[in-house]
Amino acid sequence: MPRFPSPVRPFLLGAALSTLGACASQPPMTSSTAPAAIAVPAIQRPQGETPQWWFRSGAAQAALASAQANAGGQRAKNVIVFLGDGMSIPTIAAAHVLAGQRAGVDGESYRLSFERFPFSALSRTYETDQQTPDSAGTMTAIMTGVKTRAGFIGVSQVPRRQDCAGTRGQELVSALELAAAAGMSTGAVTTTRITHATPAATYGHLPERNWEVDADLSEAAKAAGCKDFAAQLIDFPVAGGLTVAMGGGRTEFMPAGADDPEYPTRVGQRLDGRNLIGEWTSSHPDGKYVWNAAQLKALDLSRTPRLLGLFEPSHMNYEHERPRDKAGEPSLAEMTASAIEVLKQNPNGFFLMVEGGRIDHALHAGNAYRALDETVSFAAAVQAALEHTDPAETLIVVTADHSHTLTFAGYPRRGNPILGKVTGATDSYDDESAPGLARDATGLPYTTLGFANGPGYTGASDQQPEGSKRFPHNPREYSAIGKGRPDLREVDTTDPDYLQEAILPLKSETHGGEDVAIFATGPGAAAFHGELEQNVIFHVIVQHAPRLRAELCKLGSCNADGVPVERPTRQAWLQQAGAAAR
Repeated sequence: MPRFPSPVRPFLLGAALSTLGACASQPPMTSSTAPAAIAVPAIQRPQGETPQWWFRSGAAQAALASAQANAGGQRAKNVIVFLGDGMSIPTIAAAHVLAGQRAGVDGESYRLSFERFPFSALSRTYETDQQTPDSAGTMTAIMTGVKTRAGFIGVSQVPRRQDCAGTRGQELVSALELAAAAGMSTGAVTTTRITHATPAATYGHLPERNWEVDADLSEAAKAAGCKDFAAQLIDFPVAGGLTVAMGGGRTEFMPAGADDPEYPTRVGQRLDGRNLIGEWTSSHPDGKYVWNAAQLKALDLSRTPRLLGLFEPSHMNYEHERPRDKAGEPSLAEMTASAIEVLKQNPNGFFLMVEGGRIDHALHAGNAYRALDETVSFAAAVQAALEHTDPAETLIVVTADHSHTLTFAGYPRRGNPILGKVTGATDSYDDESAPGLARDATGLPYTTLGFANGPGYTGASDQQPEGSKRFPHNPREYSAIGKGRPDLREVDTTDPDYLQEAILPLKSETHGGEDVAIFATGPGAAAFHGELEQNVIFHVIVQHAPRLRAELCKLGSCNADGVPVERPTRQAWLQQAGAAAR
């Protein structure tokens, strides 16, 4: 075997690959088969990190991880990817404390549904151009097996941002697209707009994440033939479109000026005159379109072959505000359970992506209460999936696209309210004015949770005076600090609208660049261990879902051992899928 120079050598998988199975057109390896390697050549980073290199490297890492875990023979009929947008490890830790305390039990040892999964790993989230990533490039890596730039959805790193012409030939095939071509049911569920970065990465391809509706497209993009994500969802070219799509973003599917059914002051945004909801209902007369919770609840899901749910003009409400929605919105758990009931009618299995998207929004807003509340709701959706699927045939992967700057610090005593001020366990923390409160170097109390940056900065802004800030708060500018930190002794830091203090003043809190967690259960889950590049998630899924893997092999992407190692082109996928659709 030729040697590759340091620092990168090929992954030598040998006979361990025999446990992975093979595509229908490829014989499985036998004990007499010579060991094979997925050659991943040495590169001069980052110049050598081509889309093909990322795909091949991800395949090699996934195959090696599977072989190390002896998980090669495990095959999943169904796949569910849960994406907690921005769900950092501190967010998870604080959320399980909150969930336990709400339940009246020990929060520190409490486990959310996915924290009880038997396998876990860490995911490196950097993009090809940024240390701290965004949701577009990270979700593209998870869905396609190829890392790319910030702001790119379903497109490799090669073109420039917003360069439609340069995008042609650089579109990446997603796991959901493979599933659709393989005859599986497909679904995307989110609490954000269904055209937002995370759900769009399951079905869309654009070098600009913000092109969610045609009104957002530049004139150059329109002239080059780019199509917005709302139109891409409805015009999905295989299997009649996604089997299930639920989330927000209703007005992006409505022609300009058309009245929203729920809010008299909201109207459609489309400038091309298309009524995408009407087109969907015409194309799927046996399908069901719903826009409120009562309509969804009234459906006989066992007799619903397709489902489109658009529950808000923009993003769905935070869980905290959802009970006050007059028209009524389903929870993420209810949407998840409903989606599975529709999808599992297909004997070929299904691929479903579920996003807890507003975790990210609350963190950007510097509001820990809503972030943790959304994370608890997200965990309830994972539990719903466990209750509506067969664990022997369903691979469930729970992860995040990136982290945030939420901090979990100080020395609060066991059982201290997670949203409260830090209280100490020794007498040294006590004084007459605030018994038990820990103090900073200036003698002021502080909270367990905080942010490294964001709108919770305590200086005076153009919207709120100096001191503690309230949600929502999106300042355009801050003035100089006059008095330093606020005195929190009389401030209810557990109030849902309290904004945790931030060190740096920013209009919106930023993402973080550290690893995020992966939790997995079901066939193939054992391959999730150690620390993985984020694009490896796609490859582990594909290598343990026979229909997805076979579809890649049909595109000529597999080596002699039946392991997908060549990045497929979307043109080849369209040709193959089109033939299958006919």
